[in-house]
Amino acid sequence: MKIKKLNIIITLGFIAIIGILIAQLMWTRQAYNLEDKKFDQKVNIALMEVAEKLSGGKNSFTENPVQNIANDYYVVNINNEFHPVVLEYYLKTEFTRFQINTDYVYALYNCHSDKMIYGKYMTTHQESPSNKVINFPKHKNLIYYFSIRFPDKTTYLISSLRFWYLLTFALIIILLVYVYSIYTIIQQKKFSELQRDFINNMTHEFKTPLSSILLASEALNKQEAVKENTKLQTYTSIIIDQSYKLNSHIEKILNLAKNDASGMSLKPQKIILLPFIQEIADAMLQKDKDLSIQIEIDNSTSIMADEFHFTNIIYNILDNSIKYCETKPAIVISSYKDSKGLYLKFKDNGIGIPAKNIPHIFEKFYRVNTKRSEEVNGFGLGLFYVKKVVQQHNWRISVENNADTGITTTLFFPF
Repeated sequence: MKIKKLNIIITLGFIAIIGILIAQLMWTRQAYNLEDKKFDQKVNIALMEVAEKLSGGKNSFTENPVQNIANDYYVVNINNEFHPVVLEYYLKTEFTRFQINTDYVYALYNCHSDKMIYGKYMTTHQESPSNKVINFPKHKNLIYYFSIRFPDKTTYLISSLRFWYLLTFALIIILLVYVYSIYTIIQQKKFSELQRDFINNMTHEFKTPLSSILLASEALNKQEAVKENTKLQTYTSIIIDQSYKLNSHIEKILNLAKNDASGMSLKPQKIILLPFIQEIADAMLQKDKDLSIQIEIDNSTSIMADEFHFTNIIYNILDNSIKYCETKPAIVISSYKDSKGLYLKFKDNGIGIPAKNIPHIFEKFYRVNTKRSEEVNGFGLGLFYVKKVVQQHNWRISVENNADTGITTTLFFPF
């Protein structure tokens, strides 16, 4: 179901972005066509003004003297003799008035030679290009006329639509980023599934020989010869203890893999904190006589939580405080409330955590690289599991170093 939902989201995202991109391209094309028409209108009006001034007001044109022969080529009929210098002056004046700020070149028809005489390349730049050859075909039915071309018309129109093209380019970049992100998500999902399958297979393969070791060790420990020999009894006890510890690690990995695949199943119920935590603390105090746990929690304080997973959270936090302490472990568990919610704090006297490592301690398989970490067995899954359970309950967890020694782990339960 999750894969199906992901595929639907990816497909809808692709359709939406491609649709927006197509719409943007259509709008850009329409904007270009409108700009082209606007340019033609301005040029026509400007050239009509030039024609009117060159005729000296003597000729009243029965039809439009300006003919748009091609996209960038215009012919203007004057029906009167005119001087090239005067033509150039009027062209400059009218084009400036109508804000036609692009290069153009004009030519005049010479009836004596029956040819078009090249006029001048008018440019907005300081220097006129000398290498450009502009073609001016002769018009058959006119005598007194001039032609004008705009060689850079397309470039001029595109430059006037810079915003539209930048927006289109930005949308293309967004589309590419989206495609790359989706590709990365799919790859990460594939790697995660491979990793989970590998962990499942690996741990199952470990459990079979481990079960055999445990059965054999327990059977061996019951033998009379072993009971009578203190050294043999010590060795078999070590094998059994370490086997149980390894089995616990394997079960933890299996549970995490299972929760990753199907999600964590929670059964929230009301838990009164003081007796609940006191019971866990008493069990740990029986194992370690040097351990000191002080609980400062009001007897009426309660939360809604999954009993099994919340027990594991408390155990993991206390277990880390004990393992990462070089002196006699002393832990203070306290709680207080404010307007936002309940805070449950675990303060220890351990070795602390370097500030640069604190943001990473809840990552899967992450372990702080210290001398003490090398001495302590583990896979870096305890705090990852704690973080996952906390997130499933919509709580928050944070860790900070104490002013003197050790760390303080805070669980926040919002009202």
